[in-house]
Amino acid sequence: MTKADARARVSSDMLQRLEETTGHRFENRERLDRALTHASARGRTGRDYERLEFLGDRVLGLCVAEMLFAEFKDANEGELSVRLNQLVNADALAAVADELSLGDFIRAGSDVRQLRDSHRKNLRADVVESLIATIYLEGGLDAVRPFIRRYWKDRAVDAETARRDAKTELQEWAHRAHAATPVYKVLERTGPDHDPMFTVSVTVGALAPESAEGRSKRIAEQAAAARMLVREKVRDND
Repeated sequence: MTKADARARVSSDMLQRLEETTGHRFENRERLDRALTHASARGRTGRDYERLEFLGDRVLGLCVAEMLFAEFKDANEGELSVRLNQLVNADALAAVADELSLGDFIRAGSDVRQLRDSHRKNLRADVVESLIATIYLEGGLDAVRPFIRRYWKDRAVDAETARRDAKTELQEWAHRAHAATPVYKVLERTGPDHDPMFTVSVTVGALAPESAEGRSKRIAEQAAAARMLVREKVRDND
């Protein structure tokens, strides 16, 4: 074991579990330790995953785009973009992190661990990207492709992947067809604080607006976007 490996805090048991779930044999424990360490826990070492996360984000985007290009030969750029966004967002990455049980390995300060679930979701997503970068730095694309296919292939071929996020689909279409960005506006908020109801409108360029209701602004926005997509015949009324 090198001096660098001796300074790392990834135990042999942790290493074995990560190698089994990722299918990759890690060579540099110090880098792997850094990939699992949030800035709040880096201590005197000064090591955290931020630089690795930056690289992993780009590697993941390339590999998923490559996979989608091969799997969906008849899909246009708009559909491919929607699918890509769904597969590399924080929700998808956090789900992969949970499959990998990365929560058992992530090193973070107590203040970070006490944050709301949405922030912890971003933490798990970040570590997935840093882990991808670690694999890439050790073996290049040939090493990281099998890992990404293992955890993203089923998600990629899910027929609903491109249809779950109406806001993303509407944005892609609006940019392509009208060189415009959808604008959302809360028209009304009713009901008590514990059970509110929002009415939201969406406008794209000079098109007539579309509106919908929902228990949250996000739900109402998604519903309004879906209605506009159906009205403009971008998607079927399923």
